[in-house]
Amino acid sequence: MDLLQLKYFQKVAQLKHLTQAANELYITQPALSQTIARLEKDIGVPLFNRTGRQINLNEYGRVFLEKVEIALHALEEGKREIADMAGLERGTVSIDTTFLPHFSDVINSFRTFYPDVQFTISQTTTIEKKEQLLESGGIDFSISCKPINKNGISNIPIQTEEMLIAVPFKHPLANRKSVKLSEISNEDFIHFKKGHSFRDATDEICQKARFTMNVVCEADDANTIKELLKSNLGIAFWLESLLEKDIPFHYLHIEESENQRIYYLSWSEKRYLSLAAQNFQELLIQHYNNGDS
Repeated sequence: MDLLQLKYFQKVAQLKHLTQAANELYITQPALSQTIARLEKDIGVPLFNRTGRQINLNEYGRVFLEKVEIALHALEEGKREIADMAGLERGTVSIDTTFLPHFSDVINSFRTFYPDVQFTISQTTTIEKKEQLLESGGIDFSISCKPINKNGISNIPIQTEEMLIAVPFKHPLANRKSVKLSEISNEDFIHFKKGHSFRDATDEICQKARFTMNVVCEADDANTIKELLKSNLGIAFWLESLLEKDIPFHYLHIEESENQRIYYLSWSEKRYLSLAAQNFQELLIQHYNNGDS
């Protein structure tokens, strides 16, 4: 059993297709099949169920994949630690966040000082998945609007922003600067689909205010919501950081106190953070502590 076999096994397990995996690995499909076959011979049991061109992990394969990913992440940590010992100011900082526009300025500033450091960005949809990635070493940091409450994971708040109400320019509330939630309980709302973190946050606000939004349109992205607002189909919750120079709608402040959104930086205390990751963490915290947001 060698490292190349493990990486090939991991890729096939991820893609569930030998030809696609071979293409991404830049080898031929027969060569990949032979490598997987040798690995299964070394292990002593088949690791996949094969149906036509599809190939899926069986129960042995699922158990083995967990250990392979732990081993590969540990080796990657070792490479980063050795590079740090050698004084190499390069490497990769991996972040999971759905709020990249908030932090792009910090990333650009960091790369001015460390141009050889690369960033990888992922966007998972659940706190559980973020937790798994942090614990496995799949990412260095998670940035989300909820802390990850688990032993071994640290969380610090790094940014707070105001949630607003967006209304079309022709709406009766368009001449107001602020509004109470009780005043808009009968309005039609345009919103992100359920499961989106901002939707979850506003659902909590509405629950505390004891009214249910009448959501008439759901969208996947902010640009679609803006277009629907311009069509006078309803009103929407919005974020202060998403306000642009030429705003295509009128916005109102929410008078209730529960209108703030907090972003948390989370990382695993049990995983090695490279010097690049540590420096980025320090810059990010300093950026928001100094009020540079």
